[in-house]
Amino acid sequence: MIQKKIKILFTITNFDTAGSGKVVYDLVKNLDRRFFEPEICCYHNKGAFFKEIEKMNVKIHLFPFAINYRPFYTFPFRLIKIIRFFKKEKFDLIHSWHWSSDFSEPLAAKLARTPWVHTKKSMGWGNKAWKWRTVLSSRIIIVNTDMKSFYSEKTIEKVKEIPFGVDTNYYAPQNKPDLAFLNEHNIKANDFVVVSVVNLIPVKGIEVLIKAIIELNRPNIKLFIVGSEQGDYAKSLKKMAGDFSSIQFLGKKADVRPYHAVAHVFVIPTLELGEGLPLAPLEAMASGKIVIGSNVSGVKDILNPFPHCMFEPNNVESLKDCILNILDMSEEAHVQLSQDMRARVEATYSMENFIQSYTALYKHIISKC
Repeated sequence: MIQKKIKILFTITNFDTAGSGKVVYDLVKNLDRRFFEPEICCYHNKGAFFKEIEKMNVKIHLFPFAINYRPFYTFPFRLIKIIRFFKKEKFDLIHSWHWSSDFSEPLAAKLARTPWVHTKKSMGWGNKAWKWRTVLSSRIIIVNTDMKSFYSEKTIEKVKEIPFGVDTNYYAPQNKPDLAFLNEHNIKANDFVVVSVVNLIPVKGIEVLIKAIIELNRPNIKLFIVGSEQGDYAKSLKKMAGDFSSIQFLGKKADVRPYHAVAHVFVIPTLELGEGLPLAPLEAMASGKIVIGSNVSGVKDILNPFPHCMFEPNNVESLKDCILNILDMSEEAHVQLSQDMRARVEATYSMENFIQSYTALYKHIISKC
């Protein structure tokens, strides 16, 4: 007897940026097609990464799966369109990667009698909409331990922690950096290279890192900031760096591995609000690089076994001490810490663990329907 495949719809607003879009891509790509029939729904087909989504050869729906509540008097009529879409496609399960507190999507799924789960990706919380989203969920996936505090005793049973996964074959320790790359970026033999791959938004705290490098004022310490240079925040950072030649803004890169290859340390200086679970430091650790980060939600989960690699958020002096600690390490200690960080990703944040966890979760939800 041929087993019926589980038809899952993955909803996400867009694939303009990597981040959670890349996580959805990895999940859909690696699900076992013997058991699952994944489809994707997003608002539009803009962004270079959408081309990668199309290559997976899965059905893609361009449809507004979540709507604004206002005006209230038209909300039921607009909601009906989503309900009809869910019913027409006969999904067995809907997994939302929508970042917001919207509850129109889970309400439509509930009325369409389709199990609905969502991944809580950020530390945003507090409004009533999150509570409705929680009540309407069949299961809630969190990505760091601090998120458990958001849920009451009545709802915590719905919650399951599944951290993101990293392809440890793609992100792996590399041989010596390419000579042409070193020359292009004016990297000398005695330089100590600090790298941060980041979406340049205020919560990331890159201004703290820039201040730390400027105050250290050592010609051999170079900072490479890899990320989109668009927006007011990015412009303010460039103005702050001024003519300080040791700081380079390199723009957004499709492949960040060449920058991992030259890094002596990777820094993630997120501010107090914290984040869900940042992928960039995991990718660097998988590449055999030492990561230091601020002691905030999401980051501290990753660096929990390495407390000496964490600094106080928004604290330039604490960050400077952390950088110098790595700089002053012996070669042997540096190599050992790099290997330990790679092992941390392999044990806890591998793609295999990620896929196995979701496979088990989906099958469990369907078995209870």
